[in-house]
Amino acid sequence: MPALGEYPNVWDSAIAVLEQKGYTVWHDSRTDMYGAERGGWDFLADSPISLLGLVALYEHKQPDGYTEYWWRTAPRRSSLDLPTTAPDYTPVWQR
Repeated sequence: MPALGEYPNVWDSAIAVLEQKGYTVWHDSRTDMYGAERGGWDFLADSPISLLGLVALYEHKQPDGYTEYWWRTAPRRSSLDLPTTAPDYTPVWQR
């Protein structure tokens, strides 16, 4: 069992973090998508946790303005090259 996973019982915490960061958050019932906006920068995702991840990309990059593909960050490796098993470690909940 991981210390934290993407489950609906975490959604309210993700929304709270976004709001505490100053984002306006909403759920679009027509598209069943979640949105957030602050300072004219808006984000749309399938879940509040994914929405928080998009905001994390924005906050990491800190773009001066909108340009195409402003969010791109050169990866050390592709998602296709990731290991297929977890590394050997002791989870915090087992310590």
